[in-house]
Order: sequence, then C-alpha cells, then structure tokens
Amino acid sequence: MVFKKLLGSLGVGAPTVDTVLTGGAAVPGGSLSGQVHLKGGSADFTVEGITLELVARVEAEHEEGESERMVSFGRFTVSGGFVLAEGAEHSVPFDVPLPWETPVTELYGQDLGIVLGVRTELAVAGARDKGDLDRLSVAPLPAQEALLETLGRLGFGFRSADLELGHIRGTGQQLPFYQEIELSPAPQYAHEINEIELTFLADPGGLEIVLEADKRGGFYTEGSDVLGRFAVGHHDYQGRDWDTEIDSWIRSLVAARSAHDAPSAYGHGYGHDHGDEHGEAHGHRSGPGMGTAVAAGAAGLAVGVAGGLVAAEVVDEVGDFFEDDESGEDGGEED
Repeated sequence: MVFKKLLGSLGVGAPTVDTVLTGGAAVPGGSLSGQVHLKGGSADFTVEGITLELVARVEAEHEEGESERMVSFGRFTVSGGFVLAEGAEHSVPFDVPLPWETPVTELYGQDLGIVLGVRTELAVAGARDKGDLDRLSVAPLPAQEALLETLGRLGFGFRSADLELGHIRGTGQQLPFYQEIELSPAPQYAHEINEIELTFLADPGGLEIVLEADKRGGFYTEGSDVLGRFAVGHHDYQGRDWDTEIDSWIRSLVAARSAHDAPSAYGHGYGHDHGDEHGEAHGHRSGPGMGTAVAAGAAGLAVGVAGGLVAAEVVDEVGDFFEDDESGEDGGEED
C-alpha cells in the first residue's frame, strides 16, 4: 500500500477525471451543466475538492507587440472532500451560471474561432492534482442574433472574431477581456468605412452594444476610428424595425468627423484600457492575431456564415489550444 501511494504521488495509478458537458451550446448568462466522472486509482485516495474553471484564449497588447494567453473568467467549486476507493467509479453533477459577458463562439452553427474551455481540477491528497479540459461552445442570445441577422440583411459580411485583454472605458464591462466581431462594410457604406467592429456587453437588463467604424481617409486626410455605444433590452428588440434603426446607427457613425468629435444621437464615444495599472489606454483595438477568420464576404453575415465558409485554420487552432494546454506546452500566461 505504501508503494501504491508513492506511485500515486508521481501520477502513476492515481484517479482519472473526465468531464462531460450536457446538451449543445450554452448561452451567455445561462447555466452550464454536466457531470464530472471519476475513476479510482490503484489505491484509496482522498479527494479534497473538485473545481471547474472557465478559461479563454485572449490577445494581449504590450510594448513588444501582441501575445496570446489563457485567462480565467469564472471558477466554481462543485464538490467538497470525500474518499475515492480503489478502482471505484463516482460521478459529480454540476450546474453553474455563465457570466453574461461570456463570448459567443458560434454563429448559425458555424465556429467563429473563439476558444473557450472548461478546466476541471481534481485536488487529491498525496498525489499530483489531476485535470481535464473541455471545449465550451456558446451561442448568441436572441437579441444578439437578431442584431447580427439585421447587419447581414443590410449587407455587412463577417470577417473575424477575437478576444482582447482590457476594458472599454465608460461601459459596465465586468470580465477582464472583451470580444470583437469584425465586419466588412455593406456596399452603401464601403466608400466611407473600411470595417465595423462590434462588441456585445450583456448584463441581466440587456445588451450594451459598442460599435467602432474604421473610416477611410481621403487624398489629404488620414483615416480615423468613429465610436458609438447603444443599448437594447433582452426582449424589447422584438417588433422593432431593426433594419432602419441599425442603419441610422451606422450612418450616425459615418457622419461623425472623428472619434473625438461630438457623439451621435444614439450613443457616445468610448476608449479602451489594456491592463495598464494607471488606467491609460495603450492604443485602440487591434486586428485579429489568432487567425480567427470565418470567410463570409459581402454576401451577408447570415448567408456567409451559414453557408459553411469556415477557414480551415480555425479548426486547427482550436484543437492545438486544447492539446497544448493538456500537455503543458502552451507557453501562455494564466491570469
């Protein structure tokens, strides 16, 4: 028995853990449920606790440029201590809440390349901690999907999505990062703007929608970013003429002279903090650095993504993320 315990401390003959998430994609602010399945090792082990951690692959800006890291955005203890007998099987059910600002990883059933995971930590007395990492899929809230569908009808195309470390000043952002959805301009705006970047900040009351329009420059002028912020309730999106309303949002951004000029009638400007301890912004939003592109083009957001035009590197990068993390070779930082 002493020899078995020694092997257990080295990870040989220790308990194994496998987490199975229930159902399909979760939604922001909803619940995440499943089972943690344990199988006992070559001796009796005392399990000190089981913890679930929500993690995301996030881009971070710094003086040397950009890098990617794993960032935690939720942690839940789903079981206290108990003894797991030799070779015994044991399951622990769980049902935990997702943060309202949880990023969307799929749209119309297609992967956006956003990498989220659920890491299971099994603390075992006398042995190395065991773990499991599972991919987390998150679909948009009804209001988010309605707004994206409207942008598609207006002629915007999906380019990419990524997660940026930092805070958007002047908003109610809670997580240490925010999601950017980058859209190609509809034809009627293409002469004025290069792209639109969209961020959803959800809370129990509704959505805060942050839009950034990258304006084209002229022969004698440089391009600039035009910023706006808008609010929509979780249910009051129904029955509204969204085509007209969102068109007015975009036109209000296009009409603004610069990011520092007077705000539009629908919202006001904002800035970004990228983790500086003094709260100073290190720059505005950057483009995608993970290659998380979903090719949709100008044919429209809904048609392009639903049509299955998904870049192959999206699938490859998601798989690499989990393989690297489980083997301890990721090389990123964990907050």
